[in-house]
Amino acid sequence: MSTGKVTRERRGHVLLIGLDRAAKRNAFDLAMWDDLCRAYGELERDPELRCAVLFAHGDHFTGGLDLPSWIPVFQSGAWAIPDDGIDPLGLTGKRVSKPVIAAVQGICLTIGIELLLATDIRVAAESTRFAQIEIKRGIYPVGGATLRFPREVGWSNAMRWLLTGDEFPATEAHRMGMVQEVVPHGEQVTIAAAMAELVAAQAPLGVYATLASSRAAIPNAEHAAAARLMSDLVPLMGTEDVQEGLRAFTARRPGQFRGR
Repeated sequence: MSTGKVTRERRGHVLLIGLDRAAKRNAFDLAMWDDLCRAYGELERDPELRCAVLFAHGDHFTGGLDLPSWIPVFQSGAWAIPDDGIDPLGLTGKRVSKPVIAAVQGICLTIGIELLLATDIRVAAESTRFAQIEIKRGIYPVGGATLRFPREVGWSNAMRWLLTGDEFPATEAHRMGMVQEVVPHGEQVTIAAAMAELVAAQAPLGVYATLASSRAAIPNAEHAAAARLMSDLVPLMGTEDVQEGLRAFTARRPGQFRGR
């Protein structure tokens, strides 16, 4: 099975960051995660880069985590960030200080939504289908969805999808305000890149100050909640429900959970 990687393409002051494991619906293995962290690190360090577009090769943004490979990480209670990388979820260490625009299509599950919620502007193809399905595996979202989804779309809108794991379409994501534009399939990267070029054409110090000021208004309680996401997952990892969730994941069937 091929490991995941992330492509990087420079267009003037814009960096296009592409998830590249299309044969596996861009499911995140650890190699893809490390590569994505390093791409964000490059964006942060290079003064010539002013904005980024996060997108995915193939028909789908991501089918989520390649769950079995992530079990040791979840048991450790901490995200692993390479020394030359920056957490693209914006939960661990320094957050990237430059704007990121997301372009999504097809399936966008779990970490896909959380990466989206960590970006600043979002474009979705009409084909996009979203779902935050961790509770179907006996765990819960630890990439920021529990923090940002309610803030972005309202409490009950978020709970409708977080507590059921149901799938919802791009039109619903747009109605809630999770994405800003819905476009024909295949045009999402072009439109996101045009937005990024428009952002990059503005005075960069003003752009960065605007982003920093807006983030400073986020309540401190959210930062405190972020600090305990992974540690709160550790007790769940030893439960019978997680073992059943993994079996259900492998067998592609619904889980039969017992609450223990």
